Amino acid sequence: MIVEITALHKTYEGKPDPVVAVAGIDLAVEPGQIFGLLGPNGAGKTTTISICTTRALPTSGTVTISGVDVVKHPARARVSMGVVPQYNTLDRSLTVLENLFFHCRYFGIGAAAARSRSQALLEQFQLGERGKSFPNQLSGGLQQRVQIARAIAHHPAVLFLDEPSAGLDPQSRIAMWEAVTSLRKEGITVVLTTHYMEEADALCDQIAIVDKGRILALGSPDELKHRHGAQTRLELKLRDASATGSLLSALRSMPDVATAEPTPEGLRIFARQLDGLLPPVVSAAQAAGLRDLTIHEPSLETVFLALTGRELRD
Repeated sequence: MIVEITALHKTYEGKPDPVVAVAGIDLAVEPGQIFGLLGPNGAGKTTTISICTTRALPTSGTVTISGVDVVKHPARARVSMGVVPQYNTLDRSLTVLENLFFHCRYFGIGAAAARSRSQALLEQFQLGERGKSFPNQLSGGLQQRVQIARAIAHHPAVLFLDEPSAGLDPQSRIAMWEAVTSLRKEGITVVLTTHYMEEADALCDQIAIVDKGRILALGSPDELKHRHGAQTRLELKLRDASATGSLLSALRSMPDVATAEPTPEGLRIFARQLDGLLPPVVSAAQAAGLRDLTIHEPSLETVFLALTGRELRD
């Protein structure tokens, strides 16, 4: 395994009570995988990444990167990793090309090789015309691509991305996904944190759903959906959303309906299977003034909410 996390704990001492950020995480990431830590805000994802990347010390437990213990040998471990934190760390006094070049030099790459590598990265990340630009002249999406390019400039074995698409518009997010997926060609293992279900589903080979410092579920997106009974969701909009009592009873009695619940505009149905269910649902809902019906295929969101709950988080 290229990343191994064993019995990891992290407690921040404070008053009046200590805060347990990580409460016993065990993980193993295989080479070449895109591995996601998926969880709500405050779940312990960033703390776990901070320990893996030597920015925080664990209270107990071990993390090894390419066989190197990150606590005992942090400098050696950092050679094998690239890191893109939540916040922007580009040097704003340097051009994009200079950010890449000096990162290469910092990791001991000779000047000529550093120039060549920097230019190649500009082309790889579609930044060829931006080499002489300064970071504050770029959009958020372009800056994020520069950060990823810089993080892999020294050919690390593992790239850590902490909430890589936070704050990006949809177009920039998709471009970032394409950049991350392309790293497979270089044999780079990616470990990322996210609270975007769609991002985890689209990018990750394996996902650990994390909450309150613990792993609640682990597997591929399809495995998680199957194992935790992710269901098809039907959203019904009714002309009179307040008069749903008899309709709820009728829907809940249908054998393929797992559950049904009221919404501000009508009803939400979770279906075990869709085959043969739509005709009786539509027939029953038409009597209540059905305006619209939307079908949502099984998703990680269903799994996520089932495991972590629906309540709002700070």
